[in-house]
Amino acid sequence: MALAVTSSSSTAISGRSFPLSNGSSELKAPQIGSFRIFERSSGQSSVVNFSQRKSLVKPINAEPKRNDSIVPSAATISAPEVVEKERVEAEDYEQLAKDLENASPLEIMDKALEKFGNDIAIAFSGAEDVALIEYARLTGRPYRVFSLDTGRLNPETYRFFDTVEKHFGIRIEYMFPDAVEVQALVRSKGLFSFYEDGHQECCRVRKVRPLRRALKGLRAWITGQRKDQSPGTRSEVPVVQVDPVFEGLDGGIGSLVKWNPVANVNGGDIWNFLRAMDVPVNTLHSQGYISIGCEPCTRPVLPGQHEREGRWWWEDAKAKECGLHKGNIKQEDAQHNGNGNGAANANGTVAETDIFDSQNLVALSRTGIENLARLENRKEPWLVVLYAPWCRFCQAMEGSYLELADKLAGSGVKVGKFRADGDHKGFAQRELQLGSFPTILFFPKHSSQPIKYPSEKRDVDSLMAFVNALR
Repeated sequence: MALAVTSSSSTAISGRSFPLSNGSSELKAPQIGSFRIFERSSGQSSVVNFSQRKSLVKPINAEPKRNDSIVPSAATISAPEVVEKERVEAEDYEQLAKDLENASPLEIMDKALEKFGNDIAIAFSGAEDVALIEYARLTGRPYRVFSLDTGRLNPETYRFFDTVEKHFGIRIEYMFPDAVEVQALVRSKGLFSFYEDGHQECCRVRKVRPLRRALKGLRAWITGQRKDQSPGTRSEVPVVQVDPVFEGLDGGIGSLVKWNPVANVNGGDIWNFLRAMDVPVNTLHSQGYISIGCEPCTRPVLPGQHEREGRWWWEDAKAKECGLHKGNIKQEDAQHNGNGNGAANANGTVAETDIFDSQNLVALSRTGIENLARLENRKEPWLVVLYAPWCRFCQAMEGSYLELADKLAGSGVKVGKFRADGDHKGFAQRELQLGSFPTILFFPKHSSQPIKYPSEKRDVDSLMAFVNALR
């Protein structure tokens, strides 16, 4: 649990540029001037001593344990004036994003913390998104911070985590990958398989799945995404949105809200803010690192290079996301009309990336699914997803379904997929109960009639409960 109840003297953000100090282990800039905010009631500018805004906080019981979410990892804290709500009221977040488009990061952060209280947390990577923690501190509200420890971070990043905890007087809530999954990956493919077959599999095990578990205990999260970080994937990031990929506490699509307070801020202004506020930063920045991730997959960039060029430099520059913000990636010019036609390349053929790829998952052809549906006495039950790779709801459940396939490996339940768009859509609608994508079917061992999964909750636990109830 992270608390922001300490304060420092007020400072002002200057447009001037200050060189980084190379002479100390932690990079800081001297405090200057005074930090001014606008009082909402009168619109008058006034100097505020944030220590006056501190309120006594008291711990309350952590919520009942939810698998491996970050909720039970520490006692939760609530300011006395915060009224706990059973469920956040419905809101038009597209309209809210428009209303906050010209708002400052401090105002957006304050809105996020006010609205979600203890059900929201800041995702901290150990890079310049330490600015998020400073903005949260400046609001005077309680806040939480979590981070993903992949086991492959730079030593400087681990030391930086400790510095941040001491500077802000907080405890970062760390999430770790599943040891069995990491062991299986390394034993089967080695320590550096991502250089040969891409970083997605390693990131899925070390980052995406731990993040998925963390977010199941929240109703909202705060990220450091900026539009200028990656023109290919982040140029349209709004300041607030319904998360298109991950699920929150209540489960199902739309159960998690994603806040991006610095979406409209450029990198130079972020650094001016950090220097002005005397905030510690990762010492790797002084060595040419800008975007910082795992040690094997991050390197310094040269002057004039874009910051994301230092991440997964051996791969396509247009899709440099680890999976944490997969919803940013769009199939450009794809026709998402239910026919399954992707964007055509120079030769006129369809070039579209498939999903649900795993050694523990069987890709069924049209003949294969027809034979499976005709069998009345199967040797083993099957779980099959009817999907279209361009469907964002299918993309959102990819991690959960792959994790489920791994869990069911060797259990006697086969897990498969059938691409049911394009020419196969009519057949799937007539014979396989396809209503919308994705549709999940369970084929029992001794029945010819498949059973359709009825819920929109597509997390691993919900899907596993469905399988266990029927096998």
